[in-house]
Amino acid sequence: MDKAIQVKGLRKSYRKSHVLKGVDFEVEKGTVFALLGSNGAGKTTIVKILATLSKPDGGSASVNGFDTMSNPGDVRRSISLTGQFAAVDEILSGRENLEMIARLRHVDDPRRTADELLTRFGLTEAAGRRAATYSGGMRRRLDIAMSLIGKPQTIFLDEPTAGLDPEARIEVWKIIKELAEGGTTVLLTTQYLDEAEKLADRIAILHGGTIIADGTLEELTLLFPPVKTEYVEKRPTLEEIFLAIISKKESR
Repeated sequence: MDKAIQVKGLRKSYRKSHVLKGVDFEVEKGTVFALLGSNGAGKTTIVKILATLSKPDGGSASVNGFDTMSNPGDVRRSISLTGQFAAVDEILSGRENLEMIARLRHVDDPRRTADELLTRFGLTEAAGRRAATYSGGMRRRLDIAMSLIGKPQTIFLDEPTAGLDPEARIEVWKIIKELAEGGTTVLLTTQYLDEAEKLADRIAILHGGTIIADGTLEELTLLFPPVKTEYVEKRPTLEEIFLAIISKKESR
């Protein structure tokens, strides 16, 4: 498969704090790639570099075949970014938010685009209401809908379900699955291990400024210490795998 994202030796420091110390990973087109890590691990820093919002101190990164340093404009035209907090204008209605972004992206028919996305994300009945009246789940759905305007090849979702209730999280999970099934590449950062377990084709664990594990859930399971049992051999959860890998790394 072709690579949508390629990261090699990525380094980034803030004053005396070395956040990224040589990060390497690749993401196949049309897949969901989950980047796991604790608070301060550097997940958002990686997303900012890939979205051309920040420059690395070293290494290289390319998105959809474009180098983030030498071709930032091409990268921006081919991606979309949804941050940890929904970036909707709460004074505007849901429809007005969508039409505004469509005009900024020079879409031919902003109203038709808005109608299609409102239908797709189940927001038609609330289309005329101010976004300030939306629930957290509705706001996040609107935010992701806005991110899809212009049909980006790759979308970055930075902690997309942070602060959402369980029902809203499930709604967002459904949207992410549909994006990947439609051919969109999704890079997802999350602290929710069950989220990565349910959604990701591949999972990378960021710790200490580097990727310490990268693979499918099945491949990561093989890194988990063998379990002795007298009755039933239970498959470890991603949470157990994550903690075991981190502990092993820190004990060295």
